[in-house]
Amino acid sequence: MTTDDLVEIQQLLARYAVTITQGDIDGLLAVFTPDGSYSAFGDTYPLAEFPALVAAAPKGLFLTGTPVVESSGENTAAGTQPLCFIDQATHDMRIGYYNDTYVRTADGWRLRTRAMTFIRRSGAHDSGRPHAFERPAV
Repeated sequence: MTTDDLVEIQQLLARYAVTITQGDIDGLLAVFTPDGSYSAFGDTYPLAEFPALVAAAPKGLFLTGTPVVESSGENTAAGTQPLCFIDQATHDMRIGYYNDTYVRTADGWRLRTRAMTFIRRSGAHDSGRPHAFERPAV
């Protein structure tokens, strides 16, 4: 993995944080591969469900740190990125980290999977309360 690859992945993840903070769903979806997914709350959500998941979530500021990225192949990588979310209405914070997989596409590096882990005051690390988001009936 080259320095250019690392910078591109870091910019991709910065775009994730900025677009979700600004409520730019199209920009947010563009950082993922079409088969991308997001995992939290005890479940995995395909990209098609991500707009509804984001709409149901509290709004606020997503502060992310520099990711640790490791190559897993010529066109694939995995990484972990710290997160501090600050709720805009209450200024309550949630802290944790994302575990990601990345793939190089014709359009550059994209997220294939992103899994959220919350860090609790107790010191526990978990994926959130199951059913914190009600999926639409199919």
